[in-house]
Amino acid sequence: MKILNRFLLKHFMRILSLCIAAFIGIYLLIDFFEKVDNLIEYKATAWDYFIYLSNNIPFIFVQILPLSILTSMVLTLGGLSRTNEITAMRACGVNLWRIVQPLMSLILLLSFLLLLLNEFAIPWNSKQLNNLLEVKLKGKKQIQLTRNEIWYRNDNQIINIAVANLQKQQLQGVKIFTFNEQQKITKRQDTTVVHFKNRAWRAENLNEMIFDSESGDLVKTINLENQTLDIDRVPEDFSGRENLNNELNFRQLSAMAEKLEREGYDATRQRVDMHSRLAAPFTCLIMGFLGIPFALQRGRNSNIALGVGLSLGIGVIYFIIQSLVMAFGYSNAIPPLFAAWSANFIFLLLGIWLLLNVQE
Repeated sequence: MKILNRFLLKHFMRILSLCIAAFIGIYLLIDFFEKVDNLIEYKATAWDYFIYLSNNIPFIFVQILPLSILTSMVLTLGGLSRTNEITAMRACGVNLWRIVQPLMSLILLLSFLLLLLNEFAIPWNSKQLNNLLEVKLKGKKQIQLTRNEIWYRNDNQIINIAVANLQKQQLQGVKIFTFNEQQKITKRQDTTVVHFKNRAWRAENLNEMIFDSESGDLVKTINLENQTLDIDRVPEDFSGRENLNNELNFRQLSAMAEKLEREGYDATRQRVDMHSRLAAPFTCLIMGFLGIPFALQRGRNSNIALGVGLSLGIGVIYFIIQSLVMAFGYSNAIPPLFAAWSANFIFLLLGIWLLLNVQE
């Protein structure tokens, strides 16, 4: 049986390596040509290109590995079926599960590898890419992003924002501190929610505190309604706040969501991304399992072109469903846990149904 395991794993690994290299090359080529104009325009150096490639490849690897596994499983088992090697194994008393067991064990190990990459490597790579493309090359004034809040200065003001939601065109937990020329606080404005309407930020309820410009003592507190705030940004300027989730791992997202919820803010996006950190790596296992019945159903009619086309079609359908349920999760239409895992669950049921048909 060890000989059989080595034979199957060697065959599978050879195809998997080719698929990974091909998909990374295609992905990197398309992505590079999309950004090369910006890199040239902002006069990127050779070192900038190296940073871009070295940090982009791990991110691409995580994205394309499930599709590579599906393609490799279809081509491996399909090729063995076409040459009657699967038939020979089963004639010798080797059942279907025994044939795919070493392949699924390897895929399980790759799933745990992706889990580790998502937890430790990919957040760091995403941060390096964002700093390179948005700050260093484009020269955008960097908004100070902590794990939980946004801080930036605008002339004599310091603005603090807890949550920026681009989809709803709103900011939550806004605090504006106004200082005089001697850098002493003169006014503080607090509001729970600010909406972007008619090119202006408006707060339905605003708590304004006035301070003495000399002593800094609180003079009076005023509660105002329907006020326009002096915020010199549009919602798109806070896109880095949502992209910040890509720079956080599961534990950091969990801590961030808990803190936001304790403070009374919406942490739906953080919850969805948090559960997605766990669900995404196990897509590899689902795709590997799904590839078994698709490969064996074709039998001797299997061929490379059909296998690749079938795998790409399944990958596109999975991406559409995953994007759809994630969008529902972000909008709070479905629970975050369901949004992160539902695509995997749907394709797992599909794979079980197809596999039962093959066994019959």
